[in-house]
Amino acid sequence: MIIPTYNEKENVEKMIRKVFSLETVFHLLIIDDNSPDGTASIVKKLQSEFPEKLHLLERSGKLGLGTAYLAGFRWALDHQYTYIFEMDCDFSHNPDDLERLYQACITEHAGVAIGSRYISGINVINWPLGRVIMSYMASVYVRLVTRMKIMDTTAGFKCYHRKVLETINLDQIRLKGYGFQIEMKFKAWKHGFKIVEVPIIFTDRKEGTSKMSGGIFNEALWGVLKMKIRSWFTKFEQAEQ
Repeated sequence: MIIPTYNEKENVEKMIRKVFSLETVFHLLIIDDNSPDGTASIVKKLQSEFPEKLHLLERSGKLGLGTAYLAGFRWALDHQYTYIFEMDCDFSHNPDDLERLYQACITEHAGVAIGSRYISGINVINWPLGRVIMSYMASVYVRLVTRMKIMDTTAGFKCYHRKVLETINLDQIRLKGYGFQIEMKFKAWKHGFKIVEVPIIFTDRKEGTSKMSGGIFNEALWGVLKMKIRSWFTKFEQAEQ
């Protein structure tokens, strides 16, 4: 499981211990962008307690969500993992739902399992109404532009089978902020992988500071249009089901 961090000292130890308490054995890669609050130091101290399971990749600065996940994907593929997860560190994603995403890949043969806020209504807790509307309408907009039949197109809680990440040309992923989540789903869909949405309840962070900004949202808005246009001139190898 890959968790990018920037200034998550309030959450990172609790998240690590929670993940390692689950019945299914997960390995965890923390990708820290040189957090000034000492997040990486907390992870380093815990590595001796969880040898072989807890890994840390430190980067030189705040380089963006998308580049963090791309670095994590390459690391996971190099280390021969079959199922690769994305999750936030702030407990907005419930670690207990990791088991359900994993089972969706196993039992439903999904290439991508999405922890979906919108597949069974709007399941978001503690967000201001304006942010709920903005997020939901963003998914509507992406569906209109791309024609994907995915309710939560911006979701960042996911499980990939390694064959998806091996098929997608990671060097050609253009969007770096939250648009990255859209582009990865779109590329997986265009390659013909089965995508399954698993209903979850999303709870806004209780500790730490949100990294969402208007610039990130704006990149996704225009980036989706450019992504769609580029796809008209791209051949997508179809996955074997």
